[in-house]
Amino acid sequence: MGTEMPAGPITQIAGTALAVRGNDVDTDRIMPARFLRALTFEGLGDHVFEDDRHLAASHGDVHPFDDPSRRDASVLLVNGNFGCGSSREHAPQGLVRRGIRALVGESFSEIFFGNATSLGLPCLSADRETVEALMRIVEAAPRLEVTIDLKALMLRAGACRAALSLPASLREAFLDGTWDTTGLLLENFDEVRSVARRLPYMTSFTSGGGRPL
Repeated sequence: MGTEMPAGPITQIAGTALAVRGNDVDTDRIMPARFLRALTFEGLGDHVFEDDRHLAASHGDVHPFDDPSRRDASVLLVNGNFGCGSSREHAPQGLVRRGIRALVGESFSEIFFGNATSLGLPCLSADRETVEALMRIVEAAPRLEVTIDLKALMLRAGACRAALSLPASLREAFLDGTWDTTGLLLENFDEVRSVARRLPYMTSFTSGGGRPL
């Protein structure tokens, strides 16, 4: 079971992969709404695609996230418009806590893309034919190691080589570690306090006792 992404540069992701097929896979399927009531994101990894997994089992099938041979997969392959629907950040949070460290797909919903990359979860794009070829490869060989090089924007899976795309600013943020904006603020909290003291809307308000908030 995965945990939060460690802070710092992300230059390479390596591990096995799994594929979830279908366009327009929305966030309610990735993380059903009933799990949004949790006060923290802990344990969400157990509930990724929970309803889809139960549906597959009821039909005598095995969902990719229930396949024991893919239990430790760190790369998720998807099709078009992945993560559409509501803006819930629980969807990428659940994937990270399930152990997913990178997504490769045809395209991603804009809000999901932003929520994922802010967690250090790269969402890399490839054309439809490339994604289909990669899905066939990993479906046939669940233990095949897949390596993603963020500097070269290249994926290797056995003899297969696939070019990937990622906005240049995000690629640089992953490579130099500045994707972790919360971590950067905490590391420079004295500067944050200094700026806050100069902002009137941070110093002019008072509590009920007349003291600055």
